[in-house]
Amino acid sequence: MMPPSLDRALERFYGRPTPAYDAIKLKGDASTRSYFRVRVDAPTAGRPAELIVMQLPEDAFGSDEGGAQPESQRLPFLEVAELLRDKGLPTPEVYVEDLGNRVILLEDLGDTTFEQQLQRTPRQDWAQWYGRAIDLLAELHERCAELPAGSIASRRRFDRALLDWELDHFREWGLQAPFGPLGEGDAATLHGAFEHIAGAIEAMPYGFVHRDYQSKNLMVRPSGELVLIDFQDALQGPRVYDLVALLCDSYVALDAGLQRAMVERYAALRRIDPVRLLQEFHWVTLHRKLKDAGRFVYIDRVRKNPDFLRWYPQSLVYVGRAAAELPAAEALLRLLRERIPGFPDDVERPPSCME
Repeated sequence: MMPPSLDRALERFYGRPTPAYDAIKLKGDASTRSYFRVRVDAPTAGRPAELIVMQLPEDAFGSDEGGAQPESQRLPFLEVAELLRDKGLPTPEVYVEDLGNRVILLEDLGDTTFEQQLQRTPRQDWAQWYGRAIDLLAELHERCAELPAGSIASRRRFDRALLDWELDHFREWGLQAPFGPLGEGDAATLHGAFEHIAGAIEAMPYGFVHRDYQSKNLMVRPSGELVLIDFQDALQGPRVYDLVALLCDSYVALDAGLQRAMVERYAALRRIDPVRLLQEFHWVTLHRKLKDAGRFVYIDRVRKNPDFLRWYPQSLVYVGRAAAELPAAEALLRLLRERIPGFPDDVERPPSCME
């Protein structure tokens, strides 16, 4: 259902009484926002005939992704969008902000995500597309190394509380919800593993992090240019975090050789020791992919949306691959093999609460 206030936003954008239009609701993502594509019959000269409507939830400033949210006078999406545009980075143009009515009008970037582009591309040619995504990521991190004073992306941080919350999210939803409560010994083993993961990450160099730089959050223009979206959760975090999000993407099964080649490409662009970066990559992979596995079950059990459960198994494939590279993760690897049937390479999709 279209927000009733959309007419007012369209009047502002087109500079005249609301033109006739059609609206189609777009398939949702894991967020609480809703999106519509609007096609206007007779747009004002110089204005596009198609645009995207972002309908915000009632608690537009809130988040159920964990961590304390610093006070902000501006919606994080809009603040970060302006920051990225000022840095010369590709983002959708914001046409109208009508926060009183929870409506934002955005540039329509089309329908091709990076994920869809990969589906149309022979696997042997994936390296070309991932090379573009790595180049953009290196540019993003380079240009955002220094941020304006007071920027929300500099005030939010992947602190210990957030690291612990995300790991506990896996314990509660990714492990215990599908497979039952842990015994005292297993709980102690998991706690020790989580302490090791969080401690290793806290010791890493931090910098600007998009926080969800993956195949569904990069749009591909007809020209081939990649455009950043879904950047509202940007914060200070481990420098390798976005690299993990891209190369250990639950929506895409990436082989270890391509992962390593892209880590090395990024390391060369940012002038970082590739051996050290790869170690950081493995530790952050454990954290990110455990959290993702838990998130997919949470979305099913709490939001009653089973669509994301299909990617639970691939998340754990990446966990197993990273843990095998880290001798200190041996106890975690053993526990997950005992608790999750088929771990790491033959895990089945967990049953949905909707079934």
